[in-house]
Amino acid sequence: MRERFIDWLGWYGVAAVVVAYALTSALILPPNNFWYQFLNFTGSVGVTVETWYRRDYQPFWLNLIWAAIALFALANIIIGLR
Repeated sequence: MRERFIDWLGWYGVAAVVVAYALTSALILPPNNFWYQFLNFTGSVGVTVETWYRRDYQPFWLNLIWAAIALFALANIIIGLR
């Protein structure tokens, strides 16, 4: 059950990051949009959890950094800096 949930998190993460990128590339969402950054953050957290569980450390670090960048952007959007 736990492994299935972690696997689901990884697939959600991949889908969320790809959808966010596609929406921005298609000029549907600007990069400073809350939902773009939310998809990036939650998606990268999902992949981070899955890769940590599988001990696949290169994508773990990439997605951890991606999550931190998205969280910083979300914080700026929420407090009104962007």
